[in-house]
Amino acid sequence: MKFTVGGSLKLAFRPWVDGLENVPAEGPAILASNHLSFSDSFFLPAVLDRKVTFIAKAEYFTSPGVKGRLTAAFFKGVGQLPVDRSGARGAGEAAIRSGIEVVERGELFGIYPEGTRSPDGRLYRGKPGGLARVALATGAPVIPVAMIDTEKVQPPGKVVPKLIRPGIRIGRPLDFSRYQGMEHDRFVLRAVTDEVMYKIMQLSGQEYVDIYATAMKRQLAEAAKADKEAEKAEKEAERAEKKAQREEAAEQRRPDPR
Repeated sequence: MKFTVGGSLKLAFRPWVDGLENVPAEGPAILASNHLSFSDSFFLPAVLDRKVTFIAKAEYFTSPGVKGRLTAAFFKGVGQLPVDRSGARGAGEAAIRSGIEVVERGELFGIYPEGTRSPDGRLYRGKPGGLARVALATGAPVIPVAMIDTEKVQPPGKVVPKLIRPGIRIGRPLDFSRYQGMEHDRFVLRAVTDEVMYKIMQLSGQEYVDIYATAMKRQLAEAAKADKEAEKAEKEAERAEKKAQREEAAEQRRPDPR
């Protein structure tokens, strides 16, 4: 995939990279990135010599038929790791276990602390579970990463990408060894996550929003639903008014029986 997908991406989009020297040539590390586009998981590995393993939902690997097998082969090839999201805390716990296993093998583990793509290009509050717990459980350095303009390459809902040159800024590794063994302290997890998000904000230049991206998506969805219902009610009111006007006009045209 480095030579096929990665090579094609670099040739077509010519992504620029700053701070490549901050990624170690060998040994474990955690790449913590902002998340603007589906293509983030392809551009970052494309510019690195080493394999980066990200988390992906298990459905990508278990779909039936020829298309399902091709999809599974593709995601395995680009370094995606299937996570079973079943169970009460399935997604979070499975991601943490998988991340620890990747790091303990001496590999690069990629994670998006926001937990989902940004709905509007701003940087949202990092979730304190996955990133911080993997970092503290393994002692691996955390390398902040900023994806630049990837949302312009492939906006949400768009299939055909635009030939826009994206960028990647890679910051210096962060050492959280001072918190070793405290991966179950929620205040420590929050402190680690906030420090990483602050570094990502500095690298990306994004406006920071101190709420979770998932909460903002719910707000946007609810607002869109409310707007749609209001528009529907307005149209129904217009139809009712026009009907009343027609009935009134018909009544006026009706001859007086006297």
